[in-house]
Amino acid sequence: MSPRDLLLALLVVLIWGVNFVFIKWGVEQVPPLFLTALRYLCAALPAVFLVRRPQVKLSILVVYGLAIGFAQFGLLFSAIKLGMPAGLASLLMQLQAFFTVALAMLFLGEKLTRFQAIGGAIAIAGVAVIASERVEFTALVPLLMIILAAFFWGVANIASKKAGQIDMLSFVVWGSLVPILPLLLLSLVVEGPAAIADALSHFSARSVGVVLFNGYAATIAGFGLWSYLLKRYPASLIAPFSLLVPVAGIGSAMLLLGEAITPVEIAGSVLIFLGLGCSVLGARLAKRLRAA
Repeated sequence: MSPRDLLLALLVVLIWGVNFVFIKWGVEQVPPLFLTALRYLCAALPAVFLVRRPQVKLSILVVYGLAIGFAQFGLLFSAIKLGMPAGLASLLMQLQAFFTVALAMLFLGEKLTRFQAIGGAIAIAGVAVIASERVEFTALVPLLMIILAAFFWGVANIASKKAGQIDMLSFVVWGSLVPILPLLLLSLVVEGPAAIADALSHFSARSVGVVLFNGYAATIAGFGLWSYLLKRYPASLIAPFSLLVPVAGIGSAMLLLGEAITPVEIAGSVLIFLGLGCSVLGARLAKRLRAA
């Protein structure tokens, strides 16, 4: 891997990690569902006029857009609004790796490896540890929303696999069109016209920065660079970089938001991180040990 591409991979990790801080800043001033709609409006325009529509079935594009935009980020933004710490959210979202494996077994006929099974069990134990401290309803709901958001990320990953070998940047851009209207309609029903009007009338420079960062940096640049790296290198080399996203997320949340993480959350986070590491890197490490 060239030094330049290594730096690009680390840049994506940093963008995706810091983005959880931007989401926290955004939902403090703008209703979360409306903010999610603005994110995808920004991601789709003007890029949709600059890239050709991907050669993929419309149903796959719609499933992807609804899963990742309407469901995943709608739930994520709302959970952070309800009090889920941004740093912890960045870690819990990585449960998508295990949901992706389970859905791939169900819909794509892929096999579960021993290390994926062990890693999944360890990660589930970590979630249980964190949940043990969130037994109150108001604290448990955001946790469950994040876990459900991770599930829909897994659904979006399966839709991406079903799309085949296509231009993923084009797929992301055109998929960004799908959730805009459903998010706006749900925002009108759940958050109300008054809350939307109030947010627009008090739209600050920070809110503009949040929308631009979410739309262009996290969505277009992040997924665009990630797709570029996946095309140049084996997925087994690129995928482990995603394990650094929670590190960047938790670190930036502590630095920029002053978030503290409790001992119980640390213990659960360590278990989730170990589970992810076992699932993604376990087979490769075992092969190297056998070779040695």
